[in-house]
Amino acid sequence: MKKITFIIFSTISTCLLMLGCGQEKKENLKMKEAEEHKVVVYQVFTRLFGNTNTTNKPWGTIEENGVGKFADFTDEALQGIKDLGVTYIWYTGIPHHAVINDYTAYGISEDDPDVVKGRAGSPYAVKDYYNVNPDLATDPARRLEEFKELVDRTHKNGLKVIIDIVPNHVARRYEGKSNPEGVVDFGAEDDTSVTYKRDNNFYYNPGKPFIVPQWEHGYLPLGGEKAKLADGKFDEFPAKWTGNGARTSQPGFNDWYETVKINYGITPDGVHEFDALPEGFDNKDYKEHFEFWKDKDVPNSWKKFRDIALYWIDMGVDGFRYDMAEIVPVEFWSFMNSSVKMKNPDAFLMAEVYRPNLYRDYIHKGKMDYLYDKVGLYDSLVPIIQGHGWTDQINTVQNSMMDIEHHMLHFLENHDELRLPSPEFAGSAEKGKPAMVVSTTISTSPTMIYFGQEVGEPALEKPGFGSVGRTSIFDYIGVPHLQRWVNNKKFDGEALKPEEKELRDFYKRLLNFTINSSALMGDYKEIHSFNRENTEWYNHRVFSFARWSDSEKLIIVSNFDSHDTFGFSLGLPSDLIEKWKLKDGDYLLTDQLYGEVTAVLKVKNGNARMRVDIEPLQSFIFALEI
Repeated sequence: MKKITFIIFSTISTCLLMLGCGQEKKENLKMKEAEEHKVVVYQVFTRLFGNTNTTNKPWGTIEENGVGKFADFTDEALQGIKDLGVTYIWYTGIPHHAVINDYTAYGISEDDPDVVKGRAGSPYAVKDYYNVNPDLATDPARRLEEFKELVDRTHKNGLKVIIDIVPNHVARRYEGKSNPEGVVDFGAEDDTSVTYKRDNNFYYNPGKPFIVPQWEHGYLPLGGEKAKLADGKFDEFPAKWTGNGARTSQPGFNDWYETVKINYGITPDGVHEFDALPEGFDNKDYKEHFEFWKDKDVPNSWKKFRDIALYWIDMGVDGFRYDMAEIVPVEFWSFMNSSVKMKNPDAFLMAEVYRPNLYRDYIHKGKMDYLYDKVGLYDSLVPIIQGHGWTDQINTVQNSMMDIEHHMLHFLENHDELRLPSPEFAGSAEKGKPAMVVSTTISTSPTMIYFGQEVGEPALEKPGFGSVGRTSIFDYIGVPHLQRWVNNKKFDGEALKPEEKELRDFYKRLLNFTINSSALMGDYKEIHSFNRENTEWYNHRVFSFARWSDSEKLIIVSNFDSHDTFGFSLGLPSDLIEKWKLKDGDYLLTDQLYGEVTAVLKVKNGNARMRVDIEPLQSFIFALEI
């Protein structure tokens, strides 16, 4: 007996998940065939995961507030993550970045609080790309070995490893203490007498010293604590351009003042001093891109970052998350990613790109596997979750992505976004449930969740540099809801509150269903607009669509309303009835999330309807048995 699954969502606008045509469709199909099932990425902020300290003092030191270690990712911890339905772990904050901690005994220079955000430092101000954050090691002298052991342990537990690479900028004091033989530090060979030279790694303001920002909003480094080096000065001469492109020798408080901009061979007035990809190269595969660049003279920074990526691939890392990829030229990504894929064809490459007009270039020319679907789906779901948006918008967004839907990674939380339960966002983890069902099942793309999301972490702490509503990436803090799952490093969730256990169970059921469903790698049709026009009591707080493969057919329905229950006779459009070859008769449907709700689809004379009664914030993933 074949199973037809129907997924019904209550508050989300209709989406059309259709693959594009031509070369884009071929690329999508090739990736889908290679994956076979949905991918789920678990982003974990590595230094916070295993920290059981509950002090959470604002601007607290590592001794006061504690820190997690590589060793905290035990077999039990990793199995707990895998059992949630996860296939990849994105270990955030791995490369050695600037920190306010004394590691001089290990040959590491001290970092200046005037150019470090927070006390624990930003993971996106990398100080040494060939080593790892010493905070994360039980023995800092063995920090790289401990990370290698973590990679092996992660693989042994059936998970793959992603880490960050940040090609747009590095820490103001980059200092490679672990460079392989022949590797020269960023900027070590630069001509600092000029603003720009193609093979310089940085841009300069010749003859002018760097000046620390004017602090705003009551901010002072280390919260105003008097400390060595916290003197309002930082020795950098000549001053370098700042990571976000600010050219002044004194960046502003809101600039990325802790970082310096990498030069990719683009002159200050925007001229590209490197080869352009030939016409039609968006239709070429990574092997042809690799061949194109093989004999080309490329800027020095390109080669440095390629070598960094290959170093980590050789260590067993399975892929990368590229920070702010859209402000690095797409030709570099063609060069970089084709080199990575030649080393590991299955490498998982995802990137931050926020401008929809660049999506297709960065996917097809830049050879990215996945881009954040932030500006599209995420930004459309936010007002719906908050109760003032209409689900109809989902269709508009999804239709605009039809040709690249497989490449648009979906999420509701990450380190840059507000936590769902935070008062600044939804104020409730429950309100995220229907959006999570829609986000996870509407396309063939990967799903990403942020550690603690599965237990409703609201990020209420006042950590220091970080802000309330987002788990701080700059400070030493604990993550209270997750700490109850960690449960003194038993990783059994026994200390969770009942509502937190229920929420984690929901995520576990949903994510495990998605990674085992063939329909979610198959076809899509929205049925929302049909029901908006033809079904009484069906409204803009409900969303519904169908997904199917040869062996499984699904209808998904979600109710985004937090107060009202809706009852209606959900209909299927005639072309879907025809595609599914449904003959007259009654078909039993069973919800795949909890298995407690059944329905009957009645098909007669080309019409198909089923009774649905859906409670506030409830979702159904119905499977039809034939």
